[in-house]
Amino acid sequence: MPDLCDPAPYDALLLLSFGGPEGPDDVVPFLANVTRGRGIPEERLKEVGRHYFLFGGVSPINAQNRALLDALRKDFAEHGLDLPVYWGNRNWAPYLTDTLREMVADGRRRIAVLATSAYASYSGCRQYRENLAESLAALEAEGLPVPRVDKLRHYFNHRGFVRPMVDGVLASLADLPEDVRAGAHLAFTTHSIPVSAADTSGPVEGHGDGGAYVAAHLDVARLIVDAVREETGVEHPWRLVYQSRSGAPHIPWLEPDICDHLESLHGEGVLAVVMAPIGFVSDHMEVLYDLDTEATAKAAELGLPVRRSATVGADPRFAAAVRELVLERAGTERGCAPERCALGALGPSHDLCPVGCCPARAPRPAAAGADSPYA
Repeated sequence: MPDLCDPAPYDALLLLSFGGPEGPDDVVPFLANVTRGRGIPEERLKEVGRHYFLFGGVSPINAQNRALLDALRKDFAEHGLDLPVYWGNRNWAPYLTDTLREMVADGRRRIAVLATSAYASYSGCRQYRENLAESLAALEAEGLPVPRVDKLRHYFNHRGFVRPMVDGVLASLADLPEDVRAGAHLAFTTHSIPVSAADTSGPVEGHGDGGAYVAAHLDVARLIVDAVREETGVEHPWRLVYQSRSGAPHIPWLEPDICDHLESLHGEGVLAVVMAPIGFVSDHMEVLYDLDTEATAKAAELGLPVRRSATVGADPRFAAAVRELVLERAGTERGCAPERCALGALGPSHDLCPVGCCPARAPRPAAAGADSPYA
């Protein structure tokens, strides 16, 4: 059918990401951007940035976003989708406001937005929407045209996101010594967030006991466990665990931490572990340090064989999933009823974030939602 690759009403796709430093001199200014408004002194920022300094002051996230941009453009071209792809970050160059300014200068007025966060939460969704609203307000203040931005739905249960992670777990299991492989435990990891933020993630009617954030991660973990069982005949024990906690110690965050979990597994006599970072789109700093460095060192200290499976990154299947999400949303905006791919028990996520979804402690305007000041 002729509309299968029709992106109308969209005239561009924006890849919206977190950003990261690209050299030692960038680390403290980058962290100052991330923590803006919290009054954190420079010496504390240098301490917080020690992870980056271990890697030459360079976050891998920007290179990974460039690879994803290339994969998206390649996939779009191969499938006849005529849609330019731009890239903007929340906390480092290319900055979101600069990218939107460039897009407006190029004549873009209806923009689909892909955030490099697959799950519902304040930091994983609404904060991106707040940044979009802030940038649109900046354009408006400059007298520039204000484009409409539509954030693509959460894609945690899209086959193009799940299947690469299944293959990553299978590869990690195959890499373990044969005598411990069948009994290996699967530790599915994601970023810890405050319990209060988890409980209020997703639409209001789903708030409580981890909210949409925990429910979605559990659904993805079950999908991977089921796929591994189907392909290997082995039912592996598993648990959803957390990493990368920050913030005041008196505030409850999601637990258990991956390193604590490894200690518990060792005490129970578990012989091997595969760490699967299902909460992350790419192998950025939290994966490289918290899993590949810190958790792997803990496992070595315990004498526990451990492997870390791959994130989705720029996998062609993920690029194809983004194309499908763009065309799905475009069809919906045109009044069609396109097929919405969603594996597992939760079904496809909402297109438009409802009022009260993933609320902030201090309310701020947020674009691309039912409460957006920019229709």
